[in-house]
Amino acid sequence: MIAAVFAGLGAAGVGLILRMASGKRLPRWIIPICGGLGMLAYQIHNEYSWFEHKQLQLPDSAQVVSVEERPAFWRPWTYFFPMTTAFTIVEQDNLAVTRTEGERLVEFILYRFEKQYVDQVSHQAWLMNCATGEMLPLEGETRTPRTEEMRRVEASAPIHRAVCPEA
Repeated sequence: MIAAVFAGLGAAGVGLILRMASGKRLPRWIIPICGGLGMLAYQIHNEYSWFEHKQLQLPDSAQVVSVEERPAFWRPWTYFFPMTTAFTIVEQDNLAVTRTEGERLVEFILYRFEKQYVDQVSHQAWLMNCATGEMLPLEGETRTPRTEEMRRVEASAPIHRAVCPEA
C-alpha cells in the first residue's frame, strides 16, 4: 500500500515536471491523472509479478506442478492477460520412497500457494503408487490413507513426473 502511494507521488511528480516543461500549457488535471495512472501501473505490476516473486523465495528443490490463472471482473485486463492466482509445488528433497509388493510408493507433501489479500499457504501429505498412478491423501500425524479420496493421475501429468521421475 505504501509503495503504491509513493509510485503515485512519483508519477504525479512526472506530471508536474511535464506541465512545467510545457510552460503550463498542459492542464492542471494532468498531475492527479499521472498520479492515479502510476498507482494503477504499480498495482498491476505487483499482481502480475507475484508468481515469479514467490518462486524466487522457494528452495531449489521445489518443483511447480500446477498453476491456476483466473480472470476477475474487477480487473478487466485479466480476461485478455490472465493472472496467476494460485500454484502448487512438490519439494523434491522431502520425498519418502518405499517399495511394497514390488511397486514403488512415494510419500510427499503438496504445498498450495494462493494469492489473496494475505497470501495463503496450505499443505497436504499424499501417497502415490508410481506404477498405477494412484494417489491418495494421508491424514493426521499417523499418515492414515483416506482411500475414499483416491484418484488416478496420468503418467504425463506434471505431478506424476515430479514425484516418480523414473517411472
